[in-house]
Amino acid sequence: MSSLTFTLIQTKLHWEDKQANLAMFEEKILGIKERTEIVVLPEMFSTGFSMKPESFAETMHGHTVAWMKKIAAEKKVILTGSIIIEEEGEYYNRLIWMLPNGEYGYYDKRHLFAYGGEDKHYTAGSKRLIASVKGWKINLQVCYDLRFPVWARQEAPTLKREKESEIGLYDVLIYVANWPERRIHAWKTLLQARAIENQCYVIGLNRVGNDGNNIYHNGNSMVIDAPGEILYEKQHEEDVFTITLEKDKLEEVRNKFPFWKDADKFMITHE
Repeated sequence: MSSLTFTLIQTKLHWEDKQANLAMFEEKILGIKERTEIVVLPEMFSTGFSMKPESFAETMHGHTVAWMKKIAAEKKVILTGSIIIEEEGEYYNRLIWMLPNGEYGYYDKRHLFAYGGEDKHYTAGSKRLIASVKGWKINLQVCYDLRFPVWARQEAPTLKREKESEIGLYDVLIYVANWPERRIHAWKTLLQARAIENQCYVIGLNRVGNDGNNIYHNGNSMVIDAPGEILYEKQHEEDVFTITLEKDKLEEVRNKFPFWKDADKFMITHE
């Protein structure tokens, strides 16, 4: 069974200052000394959680996407995190999955944080992105999506997918976030719940520090295994942490406790 190595960058963000944020992340990424394959950045990593997309949005041919291509190629890693994108007059909180060869996939945040006005400035996505790396499948989501378990739910088994080697639609669930300290109990609880109910690894990458609205973020970035045990957690401090996940440990849990066989069948519809 294969392994997969991730580096999580939990950091403060320069409020609505792309140049400063990209310079900061470039230094941190190029400074990673351990061997790594996937580097994870926070939600809206180039600006912070800004409700001014008309001022900071770029196209997919813009500077930040070009920067991601450059860094992914130079470091020979997959680079992922969300940024503000404009497309055909609409604004998206878009997670980019950038490969070292310059190819990419993307996921537009499905659940927009109405409490913070995100729904008034951005357009919701409607499709999940399940990326494939070295035989692993990775489900990529953004912040508020965490509160909606159906959007992350593993699909129910079918006769064609009941071989042990095909258990589970995905193996790792990643949330990139700007999740404030005042609601951090929900963050920690739901990350563990998503791991347990989907029998997968979960990575939650959050920022630290105050944003431009003086809202404090304490990080609490986490890596959780399929039984719900915390493999990594960091509060309040900036941190660049590298961890290797093992596929055989995941398969062992799924084979020993094949709860997936009893899953309810369902279908997600889009309005």
